Amino acid sequence: MKPLSSKGLHILLTLETESEDLLLDIKGFLEFTEGILATKDVEIVGITNHIFDNQSFTAAVCLKESHLCIHTWPEFKQLTFDVFLCNYTQDNTSKVEQIADEVVQYFKANTIQKHKIYR
Repeated sequence: MKPLSSKGLHILLTLETESEDLLLDIKGFLEFTEGILATKDVEIVGITNHIFDNQSFTAAVCLKESHLCIHTWPEFKQLTFDVFLCNYTQDNTSKVEQIADEVVQYFKANTIQKHKIYR
């Protein structure tokens, strides 16, 4: 199968939320993430994370199709999130948009920055 010419969409978000409890709940976020990814026909190949002294967290989910990453800053009521899915065997552009939108909804967040990079 010939690869698509567009290599994929990468979305980078900076979000702000009043839901500080969500910025401290890595278990809840990873469960949410695994749940939404199960509906997107993508394959998780690894997850790594770290919880800091103030209970903020960073996590990276490595996918066969690429990745998603998060870092939370409860002291600023903010988080950064990025997701990239390659288009090697199918066009995943709409899935990237859906994942980004679902993360915004999960955190009940306002978008401070959103960057879309077409690879």
